[in-house]
Formats: sequence, structure tokens, C-alpha cells
Amino acid sequence: MRFKTRYRFWQVLLGFVSLGVLGAIIYFIVYKQSPTEHVQAPPSPDANPESGLRSLHDFFYYVVLFYFTLNYYYNLVAANKGFISFLKVSVAIILAAFAYKTILFYFFPIVLHNRHPSPLSVYRAMKSSLAFVIIISFLFSYVTYLVESKKQRRILEAQKLQLETQISQANFNFLKAQINPHFLHNTLNFLYAKSLPYSEELSEGILTLSDIMRYALSKGNQKDGKAPLKDEIEHVNNVIKISQLRYSNQLKVNFEVKGEVEGAVIVPFVLITLVENAFMHGDLKNPDHPIDIKLDAKGSQLYFYCRNKKRVGPKQLSTGIGLDNIKKRLDLAYGDSYKFTVRDEPEFYTAELNIDKL
Repeated sequence: MRFKTRYRFWQVLLGFVSLGVLGAIIYFIVYKQSPTEHVQAPPSPDANPESGLRSLHDFFYYVVLFYFTLNYYYNLVAANKGFISFLKVSVAIILAAFAYKTILFYFFPIVLHNRHPSPLSVYRAMKSSLAFVIIISFLFSYVTYLVESKKQRRILEAQKLQLETQISQANFNFLKAQINPHFLHNTLNFLYAKSLPYSEELSEGILTLSDIMRYALSKGNQKDGKAPLKDEIEHVNNVIKISQLRYSNQLKVNFEVKGEVEGAVIVPFVLITLVENAFMHGDLKNPDHPIDIKLDAKGSQLYFYCRNKKRVGPKQLSTGIGLDNIKKRLDLAYGDSYKFTVRDEPEFYTAELNIDKL
């Protein structure tokens, strides 16, 4: 198996040093706070230069051992290897440790903690420590891989969402390129001027339609992907206004705006999509249950509420693409700083949007 270093040697060394310092601090705190009288113990037989040499050897022995076991097990987990591969690596690690201890037994017995009559006795003494190293290394490697995999999935999902947004923007720009905005505005202005002497209502509808088209064609290509909140509110008002003209001002709609909207920005076409959804599927002429739209801006926070009574009878088919698109755009723009809730009840449909940081 190709060895790929995931944990650097200095990282493992630093981890051991940190654990040693932490252990010393805990021991010092417990020792100082213990009410029992501490009697100085007689010097230990191991309290000599050989004892210090053994401790230094043990420290670097376990650092090196953990360095190899952590990296090998991480590679196995990342490669999704089976039990046989883990068994082979574990056996190889155990044999390497036995070989090293055998060399110490014959050539450097001074670093061994006990006088062993044979290498077999050394092997028996190191069983528990080897099992501990192998278990801890495997668990630590596995948890590390799970955390990194989750992080990588989030990155890939964000990249995918950004790519989908770029594709949607490219499609939108392509459609825009097929329409000459100046020609469209000039034509609407011409119709507005011609209709003034004949029908004030008709001319007002044309002017409102011109404002709607201008917003739709201008706000889709903002540099930062956001538009002034006051412009979005005006766009909602224009859509409500032209819908009222279509139905001779018989629609029952309440639109309430609170707070300070000047200077605030928002992802465009989010609010209007929710309003258009209410117009498409709602009972627009019920005086007891009008379409209720509320917007409250406080500093960098925004609350938007849209509720409508469902229309009785044949309903327009909905693909749900609009709501999915809203969620994707909100995810990309605000991350975890928003909450979008939809309540689809038998008679009513409610959409609520909370943005903590515009």
C-alpha cells in the first residue's frame, strides 16, 4: 500500500507534548489541593540516569509508533479497505514492534523497564500497550476521516450550487440578450403616451408594466447578486398594482411594510416569487381572508410573511421549481443566517422568511 502522510511527525510530537503538559498541570492541581499530608517518599531504585533514559526512549517510541499507525490506518479508512487489509497492517505493526523490542533486549537492555529472562517475556509485557495504540489509532483515524468527508461534501455542495447559479445566470443573460431593453422601454413609453388621452387606467397599467420590466431586466445582473430592499418592495407593489388593474381593483390584498428599508439590500426576486405564488394559487377575492403580506426590517434583520387562502376548484399545476430556486439562492447568499419556513395546510398556505444578516 502506498504510504500517504496525513499526520505530520511534528503534529504527533506536539500532541504528545500537549498531553504531557496537560497531565502535569492536572497532577499539580490535584497534588496542591489534596488535604492529606504528603510525606516525602524514599528515593526510588529507578531514580537514576537510567530511569531518565528509559522515559525519554518511551516518549519517542510511542511518538514514532503512533505516527505510523495513525497514517496507515487513515489511508486504509480513506481507501475503504476491508478487514483483511486492516488485519495485515496490524500484524505488520505488531511484528515491527516485536522486532524492535528484540533488538533492545539483546543490545540495549538498559532502556527496558524490567529484567526479562527472554524475548517472549518482553512480548507478553507489551501486549496491552500495543493493543491500546492500535485501537486508539484506528478510532482517531476513523473520526478524522468522517469529519473531513463531511467538510468535503459541504464544499462540493456549495460548488455545485454556485455552478447551478452561474448556469441560471448565463441562461438569464442569454434571454436578456434576445430582447433590446431600449426598444422595449421606448415602445412601452410610446404606448403610454398614446393611451393617456383615452384611458387613464390603461396608461397607468402600461407605465407599471414598464417599471416591472425595467426591474426584471436590470436587477438580475447585480455585481454582488443583491438589490436594494426598497426596489424589491416597489417591485412587489407594482405587481400587486398591475394585478389589481387586471381584476378591476377587486383583489383583496394587504401589504404592510415596517422598519427602515433604506440602505438595506437583498437577493432580488425572492420576495416577489413568494407573492406571485400567492396570486397564482390563492383565493384573491375573499374579503374574509385576503392575501396577507408583511415585511419588517430591523437593522440587518428582515422578516417577511405571506399567507393566502387556497383557491377552491381547479388549481394551476406547480412544479415547485420556484421554491427550490429560492432555497438554493438563499443558501448561497446567507448560509446559516436565514430561516425559510413553508406551511402547506388544507385551506391556507403560509411562507415565512427570517434573515438574520442581510
